[in-house]
Amino acid sequence: MCCGSLHGGEYGWGPTLEKVRSEALSLSEAERAELAHSLVASLDGPSDADAESAWEAEVLHRLGEIDSSTTELIDREELRRRVRARITRG
Repeated sequence: MCCGSLHGGEYGWGPTLEKVRSEALSLSEAERAELAHSLVASLDGPSDADAESAWEAEVLHRLGEIDSSTTELIDREELRRRVRARITRG
């Protein structure tokens, strides 16, 4: 059991939380997935505008390298081989 007996209820939750849980479980799979995504996202805190713009710039930079053929593209198997080699090296 995840929550012990902190607040009572069937799963250690208070009556309000138990009602929300019960209602959430009656949703369709897609609705539950959307709700779960929203709940997890709410735990992340506010977004960092600087980080978002830095990632956008990095993506555009990498796409430019691909378009100009100035970077080496590798397939998934090669990536796995390289990662395993680095892990093995320590």
